[in-house]
Amino acid sequence: MSKFLSASIGRKFLMSVTGIFLMLFIAVHLTINLLLIFDDSGELFNKGAHFMATNPAVKIMEPILGLGFLIHIIWSFIISYQNWRARPVKYQKQDLSNASSWSSRNMLILGALVLVFLVVHLINFYWVIKFAPETMQTATVGGIQMEDTYTLVASLFKSSILYDAIYVLGGILLGLHLTHGFWSAFQTLGLNNKIWQSRLQWVARVYAIVVAVGFSIIPLYFLIKF
Repeated sequence: MSKFLSASIGRKFLMSVTGIFLMLFIAVHLTINLLLIFDDSGELFNKGAHFMATNPAVKIMEPILGLGFLIHIIWSFIISYQNWRARPVKYQKQDLSNASSWSSRNMLILGALVLVFLVVHLINFYWVIKFAPETMQTATVGGIQMEDTYTLVASLFKSSILYDAIYVLGGILLGLHLTHGFWSAFQTLGLNNKIWQSRLQWVARVYAIVVAVGFSIIPLYFLIKF
């Protein structure tokens, strides 16, 4: 197993599997977050957040998700460093702008910036919800008392243009990262002929745009409406 992971194909395989897993999480996370703009009372989002916080299956997946993020981030830096060490000097001087997309040439930079956004997101929301629930308001929805996650999120977006800008930028950076990461992950797993590569690149662009617009529209909604 260690020989497989140390080989180039093993490293790429691990990045692909964790990447696909994280892309599924992003889709679910975005779906829940979009409930913020469909119900200004906050009940719909609070029900969704409460379900995610109390569902046993989600609780089991939470540490797996964290491990997936950790592996994906650490392995990306390891692969980038190894590729940099193995790269000839002449190769560094070549103009690759016509041979690959901008996002594919800057995946590490995009990933690092997305990581910064992720840390900001965790500090603002996850840390408060998970480790300081006593600081949050409560709400009763359908006779069930729950944490008022809607007020926590909405208050931040309503009160700070800076955070709105950070979250819009974070959504755009995540979309750019996914533009290459989506089809590259499936390509590594075997869908690498010309027909499938073309299809996956098209799906990747659509998925990336949906993610970028979806995450960006939430802070903009609160900034413009409130």
